[in-house]
Amino acid sequence: MGHSSTPRERSRRRQPHARELGWDDSLYDAGSDGGAPSDGTGGSGGAVDGPAGDGADRAGGADGHGTDGTAPRKARKGGKPPRRRGWRVVRWTAGVLALLLLVAAGAGYLYYRHLNGNIRTDDRNNGDTGLKKPAANEAGQTPLNILLIGSDSRADPENVKLGGSKDTAGNPPLADVQMLFHVSADRKNASVVSIPRDTRVDIPECKDSATGKVYPKTNGIINETLGRGGPGCTLSTWENLTGVYIDHWMTIDFSGVVQMADAIGGVDVCVKDNVWDRPLPGVPGGSGLKLEKGTTRIQGKQALQWLRTRHAFSSDIGRARAQHMYMNSMIRELKSQNVFTDSLRLRGLAEAATKSLEVSKEIGTVKKLFDLGMQLKAVPTNRLTMTTMPWIEDPQNRNHVVPNKADADRMWTMIRDDVAFDANGDKAEAAGKPTGPASKAPSDAPADTGVTVLNGTGGEQAPVSGRARAVADVLDGKGFTRAEAGTQQSPQEATEVTYPSADLEGDAQAVAKALGIPLTSVTQSTSVSGITVVVGADWRTGTSYPAKAKPKAGGIPGTADAINGSDSKACMDVYAPYRF
Repeated sequence: MGHSSTPRERSRRRQPHARELGWDDSLYDAGSDGGAPSDGTGGSGGAVDGPAGDGADRAGGADGHGTDGTAPRKARKGGKPPRRRGWRVVRWTAGVLALLLLVAAGAGYLYYRHLNGNIRTDDRNNGDTGLKKPAANEAGQTPLNILLIGSDSRADPENVKLGGSKDTAGNPPLADVQMLFHVSADRKNASVVSIPRDTRVDIPECKDSATGKVYPKTNGIINETLGRGGPGCTLSTWENLTGVYIDHWMTIDFSGVVQMADAIGGVDVCVKDNVWDRPLPGVPGGSGLKLEKGTTRIQGKQALQWLRTRHAFSSDIGRARAQHMYMNSMIRELKSQNVFTDSLRLRGLAEAATKSLEVSKEIGTVKKLFDLGMQLKAVPTNRLTMTTMPWIEDPQNRNHVVPNKADADRMWTMIRDDVAFDANGDKAEAAGKPTGPASKAPSDAPADTGVTVLNGTGGEQAPVSGRARAVADVLDGKGFTRAEAGTQQSPQEATEVTYPSADLEGDAQAVAKALGIPLTSVTQSTSVSGITVVVGADWRTGTSYPAKAKPKAGGIPGTADAINGSDSKACMDVYAPYRF
């Protein structure tokens, strides 16, 4: 049967050419037409509104004209059929999509710049502790240490509204919350140590990056460090106290806590009794926290109240425990949410985080913060341990505390040696197999290396006479013929070897090796002019440093008040006067 000259009912409406829409056809005419067959079999570039083998022009009616009466386009040389408009539409659509992607990418870049513009930064270290980043282990990995600081600053009106005490708005900020977040080199476990805000410590000399003002070293309360040169001074004080190199710091204030809590969407917390942290006769203040017994989901201002509550939780020590419960719950919440597949939630978190945080300069971009977050995300909750530094009452002021030296040093050693606070790892890790950073190989013992040995066995007990001379003689017998005993008494708990400049590091490690002193006790310090050995109270007798058992995973002292990150049943005790 012959073909009808009448257009088929199902013929498509004519599509406008790209040129008619303001696009140049030449942009799409070059090259292959997509490999559509010329026999009318409905290849990838042909129309599909007719049976295969239908000789009708794919652009319109069977008479060779378009459905609007226009003349057909001329065939190309070589007998190829005219280029099909359907394919041209596909190409035009692809061009539009490409443009949209470019526009979206541009908008994304602008938003990325916007987020970067939210971030406030300052110097990492405003003091000079001489600590160096530990060397990588055999797998090329290094541990990660981040100091988290909560500021009580009332400089912003919103912080005054949330924190009260408007009469203190002009005072220097206090670092009322301080936590060291340690992530193992292999990223398999993490440990957090809080220090009570009223801990008395040695604060090194610090310089304010913004004003240039220099604050002399002093012995004071650790929360004062934030007002003595900024977060970098708080970091320097922690390094001075712990001997742990700290990579970064992050600070957050009252309004930042509220913004982050809202962005997360709430966190579950638990109290064993009804609680109302309010002023009582003779005890002013209070966070305003009011919760019924059991588990409650809190966010926004209520989250800030939880984190600030101390009277109802007995003390600053109790408050630290409540903060640990909140952080564990928050981490579990974030891990349970599909944040990275929910663009609106991701955007909300990004906005809140970049507006809420001030960070040290080396992590002051969205990309670096994101990369940091992904490293933290890799740690399972049952390998996360929250603790408080072991402490005792300050003999100088019963309202303050000082480190419980033996227990606190045990924890700092575990962090320096990258030993997990939990015992949930594999058998090799639990047995104390070294997984931390490898130390630089010490050099040979050169005869011309000058070494000064000081007696540090005094302090809480009487010094042992002649200890510096005895240890200097040991070094002389091992080839260090220029070792001398100093007359200065330098009381300290732990034996250490210090050196003033990087070129003497290998020699200092050789001295330590000769005496059997662990390389973790070798540090750089600008307070010495040459290699110096201080024989501490831990080495009162003998000619070889007393060997100590390597710390094992999970070996933290009972005084650390540890909470595992997977413990979803943790619940706060409430001090009786604040129950209702």
